[in-house]
Amino acid sequence: MKALKYFSVLILPVIAYISFTSKGWMTYIPIIFVFIFIPFLELFIKPNKNNFSKEEEKKEKENKLYTYLLYATLPIQILFLLLFFESIQEPNLTNSEITGRILAMGILCGVIGINVGHELGHRNNRVDEFIGEILLLTSLNTHFLPYHNAGHHFNVATSEDAATARKNEIIYLFWIRSHISSYIQAWKLENKRMKNENRSWFHHQNRMIIYTFCNIILLGLIYLFYGQFVLFAFVATAITGIVLLETVNYIEHYGLLRNKKENGRYERVQRNHSWNSDHQVGQALLFNLSRHSDHHYNGAKHYQLLKSLPESPQMPTGYPGMMLLSLFPPLWFWVMNTKIKKLSN
Repeated sequence: MKALKYFSVLILPVIAYISFTSKGWMTYIPIIFVFIFIPFLELFIKPNKNNFSKEEEKKEKENKLYTYLLYATLPIQILFLLLFFESIQEPNLTNSEITGRILAMGILCGVIGINVGHELGHRNNRVDEFIGEILLLTSLNTHFLPYHNAGHHFNVATSEDAATARKNEIIYLFWIRSHISSYIQAWKLENKRMKNENRSWFHHQNRMIIYTFCNIILLGLIYLFYGQFVLFAFVATAITGIVLLETVNYIEHYGLLRNKKENGRYERVQRNHSWNSDHQVGQALLFNLSRHSDHHYNGAKHYQLLKSLPESPQMPTGYPGMMLLSLFPPLWFWVMNTKIKKLSN
């Protein structure tokens, strides 16, 4: 029964389908649901700070339903991409309706494609990793895995991490810096891995080489079967998913830094180096991503086991609400810089 709350993510494909088959303002139903209804709902639902007992944790760790749900998102994501390709070609759509449908698919790319791809990409299992790679491919964001696992988790809460937002950094500049820097660092990490294995950088074991070819093949197939307009629409959905990812990166690590020791190395990542949110709706829809402090403390821990701990700095609301707040930099700085100041006292 504990796993059933995570099935609420299936609401998103349902409302995306409404967007794909509707006209007018109804094409924006997914945006309204995620960024208006959920933040409003979370104002009235008490945050969930409960953790599994040791006995429950052992039992839920073995519960395969949590993983099967992640697997199920792959055919759902592919199916809805195909539905999107058809729906975006519907005759007589206005520019506003096209935009609404692109944003609807973009939400699926962010929440399912990238977020579930992120979870599976942490698994020490090639099948899980491969499914994660396919999901990330649906958002043209395959470089995420090499950088995220070997770069972000290693350098988080330092100035060397592309995905750690600096204090007073405006989100719109962060989107560009984080995405471009993480892409470059993904290449550097894979090239370094090839060098350490005495292989040329241009080798089939270099994941960035394979991912680049896969991205090109996917774009080529979409152009071949659907044409230029659908190709541009797909790229727009991928960009939307990536912007959602980078906005989440921004709110998860804004202004939090690790101390550097006398030997020049940073202190070990602790649970106070990421912002945490225990708001229940966002927890369920994002597979506990909002318990981000514990995720960085132990990146291999499966999503259902992540804990809320008192030392983790808390966001004032859930992820959707914080993402909205971040779009208004003066207000964001006023709220979050005040919280950072209190943490340092």
